[in-house]
Amino acid sequence: MKKAVVVGGAGFIGSNLVDRLVEYNYEVYIIDDLSTGKVENINSKATHFKLDISSANSHRLESIIEGSEYVFHLAAKTAVQESLLNPEIYEIINCSGLLNIIKASSRVGVKRFVFSSSSSVYGETTELPTSESAEKRPVSPYALTKLIGEQYCKLFSEVYGLDTVCLRYFNVYGDRMNNEGGYRLLFPIFKDLKNKGLPLTINNNGEQRRDFIHVDDVVRANIIAAEHQTKLKGECYNIGSGKNYSVNEIADIFGGSKVYTEGVIEPKETLACTAKIDLDLDFRPKKELSEWIHKWITT
Repeated sequence: MKKAVVVGGAGFIGSNLVDRLVEYNYEVYIIDDLSTGKVENINSKATHFKLDISSANSHRLESIIEGSEYVFHLAAKTAVQESLLNPEIYEIINCSGLLNIIKASSRVGVKRFVFSSSSSVYGETTELPTSESAEKRPVSPYALTKLIGEQYCKLFSEVYGLDTVCLRYFNVYGDRMNNEGGYRLLFPIFKDLKNKGLPLTINNNGEQRRDFIHVDDVVRANIIAAEHQTKLKGECYNIGSGKNYSVNEIADIFGGSKVYTEGVIEPKETLACTAKIDLDLDFRPKKELSEWIHKWITT
């Protein structure tokens, strides 16, 4: 039985990944301090270690990771606005925490390290659809920590021989969505307002567009990237649908009236170019946002 470690395995994406790995007969170890992850998300067939990765003893981490083929690193603070107020927390968790895990993975000879990055590394890009080679212009401490994480992955591949791959998630939605920032908040907010018979509240003019991808597709991308036979050497891939929706269009799918309010200034549009991951890893997303919303609002 192959062993895999999921760092952040009690969170939204991580717990869905753990479930799929267990289904595929992996022996799964979870490292999660439960600061944002939830106990109820933890698969009973996985082994959980409650550790703060930013301060954990290196020998302890190595003992947990040793014997693993793959380490999936999803643990991170992700709220953009909070990162603007408390950048030092994001540096400690997202950078120092990652460094501790990637060092331990390298020392024990993990086959591949899969890092969860973010499309936020692009910032306000003018290249649409956005390819992986687009200029990186992070506009928040959160985004900067993700770019630093990618650079660590590239460094550990080139200098230490640890095979790594970075996955730049666009806006992820699906089962176990949490309430920590991002456009996934639209869905529970709109659902709650609709159920109460209230108009859907939209920031700004509602024409800002986002590329949404279902968590099941993100999980598939992680496993495909881990199991791919070719050395990936710190390569980065966009994980998006290659389609985008405006907030107004999402509101129309929910149905009902709308009201508009002033909101924070934000990027006008995100749209992933998915040609690279299609060509290199033969990955294409399967889930369609509008179909999922229609099913989800009735549950």
